[in-house]
Amino acid sequence: MSQTDVIADYGDLCGEGPIWDASSSALYWTDITGRRFYRCSWPQSACELLDEGFEVAGCTLRDRPGFVVVNSGGFWLWEPGGSPRLIAAEAEGKRCVLNDCIADPEGRVYSGSCLYDAHRPGYELGCLFRLDPDGSVHVADEGFRIANGLGFSPDERTLYFTDSAARVIYAYDYSRKDGTLRNRRVFAEVPVEEGLPDGLTVDAEGFVWSARWFGGCVVRYDPDGKVERRVAIPATETSSLAFGGPELTDIFVTSASSAEPLELAPAGYRPENVYSGGKLFHLNLGIPGRNEYRTRVV
Repeated sequence: MSQTDVIADYGDLCGEGPIWDASSSALYWTDITGRRFYRCSWPQSACELLDEGFEVAGCTLRDRPGFVVVNSGGFWLWEPGGSPRLIAAEAEGKRCVLNDCIADPEGRVYSGSCLYDAHRPGYELGCLFRLDPDGSVHVADEGFRIANGLGFSPDERTLYFTDSAARVIYAYDYSRKDGTLRNRRVFAEVPVEEGLPDGLTVDAEGFVWSARWFGGCVVRYDPDGKVERRVAIPATETSSLAFGGPELTDIFVTSASSAEPLELAPAGYRPENVYSGGKLFHLNLGIPGRNEYRTRVV
């Protein structure tokens, strides 16, 4: 089916970071601003609030219980209901004020800076960091404003990385051996009138899916960076997406009911026009995704 269904409606201020756990047939996601963390058992559509009070701006599954979490304070080890343990708050003299993350095939974690301040709008440039399994953190690249969605190509040779404020999805040559990133290049640019590229994932065919904040849709790009299709989502602030389900053809899409950063909104945008935000949506287009890698950070 291609119909978009509502799976959960918690009124998330900034629903984000969906990730599928095949071992438990469950989807996890977060409300960053509301500091709430959820699980949805699938296909029962049984959703529950797991934790409240800890900021989760992105998480990766571990090869053991719990998650590696990123937020405005850095990298953390955490289990819902438990006490978080800080791994690192800075690296190479740079603050780890983080948003979104991904694990690589060797258990490393990549996450980028989000130094935007909604109370004092501005865009201090930040970094893309790499957390290694031994707990050390390194600057992989720098010069970004609002770091966002990341994804690996199926052949494990390319890492995609989003800077929402620049309206660009970048591609890097990725080395599985040592985790280094080289040859940064523009994979796709988003026109101002189409909103901001936000969360990202890559399907089994190597096509890149990008959620469109201010745009009410997800966009599928072919491996050359050309738009293959747009799928409308009934939420102006469409924030991220993940594949899951028994065949990995279920698509789960998060959304928000808040509208920052307004200075980056398309011309004519009005906050009062935000519609259907804060819900978790589901659809199935018969296109298979891939399971995300698990981190080995201890």
